[in-house]
Amino acid sequence: MFDTKNLSPRQLSALTAFMLSVPIALGIYWLRPVWWIGVSAFFLVFAGSYALVAITLQRFIYRKIKLIYKYIYQTKASKKEEMYYKYIIPQKGIDEVRMDVEKWANQRKQEIENLKQNEAYRKEFLQNLAHEFKTPIFAIQGYVDTLLNGAMEDPDISKRFLTNASKNVDRLVNLMNDLDEISKLERGEQALYKQNFVIQDLTKEVFESLSIKTNEKGIKCSIKKGCEPPLTVFADKEKIRQVLINLVENATKYGKAGGTIVASMYNTDGKHVLIEISDDGLGIEEEHLIRIFERFYRTDKARSRDKGGTGLGLAICKHIVEAHGQTIHVRSKIDVGTTIGFTLDAKKD
Repeated sequence: MFDTKNLSPRQLSALTAFMLSVPIALGIYWLRPVWWIGVSAFFLVFAGSYALVAITLQRFIYRKIKLIYKYIYQTKASKKEEMYYKYIIPQKGIDEVRMDVEKWANQRKQEIENLKQNEAYRKEFLQNLAHEFKTPIFAIQGYVDTLLNGAMEDPDISKRFLTNASKNVDRLVNLMNDLDEISKLERGEQALYKQNFVIQDLTKEVFESLSIKTNEKGIKCSIKKGCEPPLTVFADKEKIRQVLINLVENATKYGKAGGTIVASMYNTDGKHVLIEISDDGLGIEEEHLIRIFERFYRTDKARSRDKGGTGLGLAICKHIVEAHGQTIHVRSKIDVGTTIGFTLDAKKD
């Protein structure tokens, strides 16, 4: 069946001219039943109608369509693009133009949604940043004011307040260092010094360096049974050490007393190695899983701040892993535990 929905301007002009020419030619033939007069009338009317309709479409309708396209693409046309506007766009059917406009509208709608989402994240980030700075600054201010108002005369109070003020200064320094680190990672200014090393050996070093913290909670750290055979990865050793430290510290903070932290390593496809750090702690609600790698995002703000930290650890992990061209993921269930894993390139010869 003849489809009139996607006619080009020329086809539409020809169809309109044909529909005008046939009845006019038949009318003339009826008045003057001479075949060549009827045929001549048909061709003359067809040619005149075609030209009239084509010019009308070109000047009044498709000129507007060209303006719509120029507005959509929002660029000053080059000579090549002018040729496109002049010869290609007018060949499109109305439905094709409608689909192009709908596609453009959907793209703009998505961009607006992304901008709104980014704006919400920006506001939340600034609010969290202000809170992170405000807490230690106000604490330091309180200790200093108390000392200046007479508490300095008591050596015990002076020492205790200065110690607490020093801890808050350390927290500010750590916060600034983490912010500087993550800013450099985001800008791609942190160079990676990749080398081959055994990931199990590095994990054992991290477990040993954090043994004081884990022993305080009676947490046992180990490498999963079956994952002991050495796997060599090609990565920046010190950056991956930082990732493992952040993950183990998180597992220690939110793991249950007397629990376990288990590291597992798998050769996935001969080209990549999967490293996972698992705990049997509190777990994370599903609604929070997609956001835990955001800066300052906390699943339970009050409880998380009580446990210390800058709120940037997992964000730094994400940027380090992505700087290696790899991915990081999380699996968790409330009261069962959390597993955070990431991939690295396998040994390079």
